[in-house]
Amino acid sequence: MIVSSKIETYLNSVTPERPPVLREMEVYAREHDFPIVGPQVGRVLYQMTLVTKARKILELGSGFGYSAFWFSMAAKSKGDIFMIDGGKGHKRQAFDYFKRAGLQSQFDFRIGDALKIAGKLAGPFDIIFNDIDKYEYPRTIDLAAALLKKGGLFITDNILWSGKVCEKKQDTSTEAIVEFTRNLYRDSRFFTTALPIRDGISLSLRL
Repeated sequence: MIVSSKIETYLNSVTPERPPVLREMEVYAREHDFPIVGPQVGRVLYQMTLVTKARKILELGSGFGYSAFWFSMAAKSKGDIFMIDGGKGHKRQAFDYFKRAGLQSQFDFRIGDALKIAGKLAGPFDIIFNDIDKYEYPRTIDLAAALLKKGGLFITDNILWSGKVCEKKQDTSTEAIVEFTRNLYRDSRFFTTALPIRDGISLSLRL
């Protein structure tokens, strides 16, 4: 947890209720200790989709569809959401949630290595959401720059990594996140801002 427990409790208390299927996904994640972005970050994804009028969205690391659910609620029937994840059972699980919720977007869920699959996709995308294995984060910058349209958004989760980025002794994943964040801030192809909500997200505008 990045912010104090009091602030976290307060923010959760003022966050509006989600649709029943989305709440069901949150319960599943909590019971199975499965990492999802949660409603506070989910609302940022929703808001950024509306602000940019995003229609074509790519997810690197989709899990069982929680973040795609937020993108779809904003993009509605105009959304084309490309999802990539290594979990073989996640596609079926995600599509079950989407169907029961009546989501109208078009979903293309591919199973396998996110970087390899994304490298073969045709852009440009309006938004790319990055939530793959952390040790691979540095490799996503060039990929995002190549696939995003000018004015598109590159959004990355877990850039604060439970505060581990501040520790002197860091494991491989933490080192990769720090490298990624520093490189992203220095990259002239993007204008980047870090938001310390939940586990930290970065918003990078493709220039």
